[in-house]
Amino acid sequence: MKRVEVPLGGRSYHVVVGRGAAGALPEMVPAQARRAAIVTQAGLPGVDPGIEHTVFEIGHGEEYKTLATIETLCRGFAELGLTRHDVIIGVGGGMVTDVAGFAAASWHRGIPVVHVATSLLAMIDAAVGGKTGVNLPEGKNLVGAYWQPSGVICDLDALDTLPDREVRCGNGEMAKYHFLTGDDLLAMDLESRIARCVAIKAEVVADDERESGRRALLNYGHTLAHALETTTGHALTHGEAVAIGLVFAAHLARHLGRIDDARVAEHHRVVEDEYGLSSVLPADTDPAALLAVMARDKKVLSDGLTFVLDGTVGLEVVSGITPKLVDDVLRDWHR
Repeated sequence: MKRVEVPLGGRSYHVVVGRGAAGALPEMVPAQARRAAIVTQAGLPGVDPGIEHTVFEIGHGEEYKTLATIETLCRGFAELGLTRHDVIIGVGGGMVTDVAGFAAASWHRGIPVVHVATSLLAMIDAAVGGKTGVNLPEGKNLVGAYWQPSGVICDLDALDTLPDREVRCGNGEMAKYHFLTGDDLLAMDLESRIARCVAIKAEVVADDERESGRRALLNYGHTLAHALETTTGHALTHGEAVAIGLVFAAHLARHLGRIDDARVAEHHRVVEDEYGLSSVLPADTDPAALLAVMARDKKVLSDGLTFVLDGTVGLEVVSGITPKLVDDVLRDWHR
């Protein structure tokens, strides 16, 4: 069992990683909480927070990651009489922890939340760091809040029955961490690998909690990825889209003279050979539709599109990239 601290002063919390980690849930529940609202999905393992609790099930799939779901949950909290001294517990993958976190940030203007991550993606990324949000038809995660949890559980027992596609989804985010640090994560055992990803994110979040600077680097590959998720109706999982976004970002960086062909080839090798992911755009991809969604991305500035790009000094946020250049690279790469 490993514990990783997310150091945020008086709001610091721990992420517990290991088999049987769910047993640590009661110690993460705030002492003043009398009741817990457990937000989860059908078919996921139950948890025992050690206090009175009510289960709220939400639907499976990104089509339920909406403001309508938040309203349904909050009306349920009202019927339950949940107060700001109680706690919300999100049990599930990244979609669940995003929804539970945003509901917690919204209910009574913020009540404690604890996450029990059941997917690889949630363990290494979505459940950690306090970014919450839901989708609009116009784009992914356009409505949300920063709301740090009181603790996070990563019980590796939950991964034993994880479908292969969900593993690939997590691998897309793990490949991103490879480019952030150069760490050979696949050389580690699973517990150490997940704990290392959490530690990387924790260190970045502690330095830049609200993404005013360095935290934006965690969006590597995500500008195109979010557009792909939206335009395909989420036919691609988040991690699958991130894998494609990582490789596209490398091609864009090469076009801008930031990296050479060898570094682009390294992106292909890591994504395709090391993590077993596709870096090919779907056959029916419409670059114009992707650009329209990217123009609404929350990272966009007024002077053009914004991407995290590789370079001689590592990853950097690069703004002012013209839509025409992105379109040209997309069309050339998609041939």
